[in-house]
Amino acid sequence: MTITRPDDEHVEAPAAPPPLGRNRNYNILWSSQLFSELGFELAMMIGIPLLIIAHSGSPLQMGLASSVLAAVKMLAALPAGVVADRWNRRRVMLVCEGLRALCMGSLALALALGHYSFWHVMVVIVLEGVLGSVFEPAEHAAVPQVVPEAQLPAALARNAARPFVATLVGPAAAGFLFTVHPLSPFLTTAVMLALSFGALIMLRLPPRRAPAPGPASEAGAGPRPGTGGSAENSGGIMVGVRWILGNPVIRDTMVWMMAVNLVFNALLVIILVLSGEDDVDPGEMGMMMAFLGAGGLLGALCASKLYEALRPRVLVLGFAVVATGATALMAVVPTGLALGALLGVAGFLAPPANTAVMAYQLTVAPDELRGRLSSVAAFCSGGAGALGPLAGGLLMTWGGEGRTAVLVCAGAFAAVAAVSMLSPSLRRFPSVLEPLDD
Repeated sequence: MTITRPDDEHVEAPAAPPPLGRNRNYNILWSSQLFSELGFELAMMIGIPLLIIAHSGSPLQMGLASSVLAAVKMLAALPAGVVADRWNRRRVMLVCEGLRALCMGSLALALALGHYSFWHVMVVIVLEGVLGSVFEPAEHAAVPQVVPEAQLPAALARNAARPFVATLVGPAAAGFLFTVHPLSPFLTTAVMLALSFGALIMLRLPPRRAPAPGPASEAGAGPRPGTGGSAENSGGIMVGVRWILGNPVIRDTMVWMMAVNLVFNALLVIILVLSGEDDVDPGEMGMMMAFLGAGGLLGALCASKLYEALRPRVLVLGFAVVATGATALMAVVPTGLALGALLGVAGFLAPPANTAVMAYQLTVAPDELRGRLSSVAAFCSGGAGALGPLAGGLLMTWGGEGRTAVLVCAGAFAAVAAVSMLSPSLRRFPSVLEPLDD
């Protein structure tokens, strides 16, 4: 396209960015992470528990494996952000996926040779937790490098669909593969991680901008979206923490994410225990959780359109309000499919709200801090996700009747909604292209 100025000078207007469907690097990054998440569901969430049950049936070993994975992921999350900001992100992702593929391949080979060892399984779990935690902030921080700022919300909305796809496909596939042969889930995971590695070889990340000198890294002040900002690239994780604490919008959305994860994970445990007490058939309980996955997937597919149609602040506040109403209804409807449908309703607005929050966070954060921002968010969300089931169990133990515990969760969501409305930064939560109202 040519623009004609009054003095008849001809200049070429900047070309419009291609749609996401034709953005080569974004599609490579998306596909690589999908393979990675499917592999995690196959091996870690279903394959490892089935393997331990088949060889020892020890509840202690199963609990130890789950606890070690959660603990390692949390401990590795914070230094992983520093790695993503200091090192070449493509190389970090390649190293992580290559080593993960080798770990899973070693477990599949050992099973093929008939050499099962619980300690081998534990080594694989530890390495998977560390390498997966290092991979994630590098991948998150790379998204704004390959996607124009105007398309970032749409890209994050598409990214939000990946975990739900993996959750819907992975467990069923893992169960089928394990019945074929116990090594099948791990061999399949190794192949998927190798495919992720191969995709990343073709990825081309543009050069990262050097941080401009300025006060942002010292005072923690949040730069305006699109202005770049500055930070001390050589600093540790505390540079990122100080920057988050100095930015009211980032800080408050981080607290919002922690509160939502804590309450939602507590609610899931309460619902499962309550369903067990009411003798709900296991197949029906599985369908209840499928409703939640389907609601989240539908929300992720609609997230981009909802972000365009509604202000981000409406999505952030609306999620807490809808979750409050849906959870309150869970206290009165019978357990089973009706309760599962309400779980799906509560989960529908979670991906659009997360898209609004993450789009703002990644756009505002300087490139040299995006890895640390992602790792702090993962640490906080992971901590809330770990404490949520404990809180749910304590509510069921001390609260007496299960319906009362559900009402407590509804009250907690109502408190999140009320605090969000009282918080100036959340009540006037801006989009990535507008300033926070004065």
